[in-house]
Amino acid sequence: MWQALIGPVVEMGKSWIKGKAEEQKVKQEVKLEKLKNDADWEARMADATSNSWKDEWFALILSAPLVAIMWAVATDDTSIIDRVNEGFAALQNLPDFYQQLLVIAVLASFGIKAGSKLLKK
Repeated sequence: MWQALIGPVVEMGKSWIKGKAEEQKVKQEVKLEKLKNDADWEARMADATSNSWKDEWFALILSAPLVAIMWAVATDDTSIIDRVNEGFAALQNLPDFYQQLLVIAVLASFGIKAGSKLLKK
């Protein structure tokens, strides 16, 4: 009699464990497929932008204030530093949505993964 009761309970337990194992397997496969798709997309984007000046453009733009400050120090012309500061003040006065678009464009140019992590914070 006990065997008649325990047998179905044991079978239910086995099928539940098997179901959980299958569920974990499917989740793992989905994660692996997502990683593969991300890698494929990044490779395609790298190929598509291999002849692009976008990254160089942003590097030049981001370097311009540093070059101006170095020039100001070398020539002892502090008015250049004042102009750089005015430029940054003007950037701060831009609408928030435009500032965010600039950030997204720069982050997308230099690496989408780093950008998405920073945007989540």
